[in-house]
Amino acid sequence: MNRKERRAAAKTGKPAAGYGMAPATSARQARSNVDALVARAVRSYQTGQLNETQRICRQVLAIDPNNLAGLHLTGLMALQAGRNQVAVDALGKAIKLNENVADLHGSFAEALQRVGRLEEAIPYYRRALTLDPHYVEVLYNYGNALLKLKNYEEALEIYTAALTIEPDFGAAINNRGNTLFELKRYEEALADFDRVLAIDPKLVHALTNRGAVLVELKRYQEGLASCDRALAIEPRDLTALANRGNALFELRRYAEAAEAFERLLALDPDFDYAAGKALYYRLLDCDWSGYDRAVMTIVDKLAAGKRAIIPFMGLNILESAAAQNSCAQIFSRDQHPRSNAAIWQGERYEHARIRVAYLSADFRDHPMAYLMAGLFEAHDKSRFETTAISFGPDPKDEFRKRLERSFDRFLDVQTWTDRDLARLLKELEIDIAVDLMGYTSGSRPAILALRPAPIQVNFLGFPGTMGAAHIDYIIADRFVIPEGCQSFYTEEIAYMPDTYWPTDSRLAIGERAPTRAAAGLPEAGFVFCCFNQSYKIAPPVFDVWMRLLHQVEGSVLWLVAYNAAAVRNLRHEAERRGIAPDRLVFAPRVPLEDYLARFRLADLLLDTLPYNAHTTASDALWVGLPVVTCAGSSFAGRVAGSLSNAVGLPELITDNLAEYEALALNLARDKSLLAAIRSKLAQNRETFPLFDTERFRRHIESAYQSMWERHQRGEQPAGFAVGE
Repeated sequence: MNRKERRAAAKTGKPAAGYGMAPATSARQARSNVDALVARAVRSYQTGQLNETQRICRQVLAIDPNNLAGLHLTGLMALQAGRNQVAVDALGKAIKLNENVADLHGSFAEALQRVGRLEEAIPYYRRALTLDPHYVEVLYNYGNALLKLKNYEEALEIYTAALTIEPDFGAAINNRGNTLFELKRYEEALADFDRVLAIDPKLVHALTNRGAVLVELKRYQEGLASCDRALAIEPRDLTALANRGNALFELRRYAEAAEAFERLLALDPDFDYAAGKALYYRLLDCDWSGYDRAVMTIVDKLAAGKRAIIPFMGLNILESAAAQNSCAQIFSRDQHPRSNAAIWQGERYEHARIRVAYLSADFRDHPMAYLMAGLFEAHDKSRFETTAISFGPDPKDEFRKRLERSFDRFLDVQTWTDRDLARLLKELEIDIAVDLMGYTSGSRPAILALRPAPIQVNFLGFPGTMGAAHIDYIIADRFVIPEGCQSFYTEEIAYMPDTYWPTDSRLAIGERAPTRAAAGLPEAGFVFCCFNQSYKIAPPVFDVWMRLLHQVEGSVLWLVAYNAAAVRNLRHEAERRGIAPDRLVFAPRVPLEDYLARFRLADLLLDTLPYNAHTTASDALWVGLPVVTCAGSSFAGRVAGSLSNAVGLPELITDNLAEYEALALNLARDKSLLAAIRSKLAQNRETFPLFDTERFRRHIESAYQSMWERHQRGEQPAGFAVGE
């Protein structure tokens, strides 16, 4: 069988006549009988008579268990029937009989791929292509294996090679588009999806993928329209529903986004991360319908090892550090597994200064940057060489310029691929790579999954474990990760002595706060305040707040108006609890200095649980507003307590919601007690560690030094505590 015949056969899944037949001789009648059976089997296979083919192949193999054609046909039929392990067994045996048939290697590799043995399949794809470099279907399947293995650069090369041979191979064009998508080459990916749709305008997968890439290009309406076109053709397409929900989320149409994922869950209750998204998008609107049941479903799915929720969403939904650890490990293994081909290969660097790289998309007008700017500037440049790896937008404003000046090297690399960024870290011989984002929006955890640096650290942006074996340390303190809880973190813990929380002592507060009247607040009434994001407000905490309003006459609750639906739903929930809706006052979003200044109008900040106020609590304390917090059992639920300790106010930390409610009520009713707390905060603000940027700088540099010295001694990462 010549190359052209083999390619045609593989393309249709049918072997050509004459494949694998041994020449018959009159001297060997038995051999002739087998060959005749093989010829019949091939003809019946080519005409689609699979039952007949299977029957004949059984006859062939009963006579000659090592018949090459009989084994190959058996393997191909098993592949078609989805009996993949049978295919592996038959084709593997056939290859041992003849290692020089491209078809066999390609089919065996496909069978291995189907049973999940992707790494094992790769050499067989390569052998098939050595025997026949122009075997389009093998190139396509090989590309698919590489795509699943997240080897995107090589997958791109292989798909492109297939399309050089057969330019209109629609499935290969579509999957090359998927590969370009993963490489964040979105415009090129869009061009491929459009090319597929020019061939077949009703190809659902291409329409769906096109929708996803348009969302990444921030062309949200177009992305939604593309998903809607796909669903008009196939209303039950799960990926189209998921991508539609993602587009609606980006359009801030949260209720519709939740409905899209709920519709998806009705079709597939275990669709990856759909349960978490359906609930989280409801929480963005403070829609708590079915809240308890949804939380329990997610917890149960995680306990069963299912991909139920994205870790960032889990911070607000999963109360325990154990559940958050499970969530992070499941997500890391699924989305960002440690590469088997680490970029850093164990080299020991000898630099005059320790090279520290900070990785983030948020070197801009963002809470992370507000907190870290002072540290970036204060770093001891005689001992540390600092590099910013910025893969987010550049607003080109004064704050960005301040950040750029604070580093030895500031690299704007937002268009680079994950692998290119990992190679860059290796080329720069970075000693310590610090991920400031974890799993937050815009993060790039795949960079460190490639292991580009000898020491890799999770710090600040994600308040919990990343669940990834390639992250060596998490920077914490003994309040956010208490003794006995270390097992819930895959990282080794670097304990800071005061708090893990950095602050910038140069953070400016607006000189003039608005009047209470201008802010819509009562002149004399008590103002409870919570400026946390709306999704952090959970029903049990809201119940406490409403009881406080019942008990403190003339009081109001001051919140931020993140979206109209949340305002509407919160006022409805207040009314259901017997509170007049107008006792919830909503503040608009304003510039940072004005936002800080208006804290002065409030009397007391009420924290949230299971996800505490973080930057909001820090801001309130900086301005002089006391924070009543309830310590949860996870890192995210203990941050405000860490801040309170570091500013010398442990008396504002409670251990349960009953204590939290009682303390807030006592402070609201006892003016002298509250005044004493405020006075103490004003004094401690100047003298306690929380707002001492220079003290924090010394401690974190000590942590980096300890990590580096341990590595230089050839020791594995291990937990430690920074001394006072």
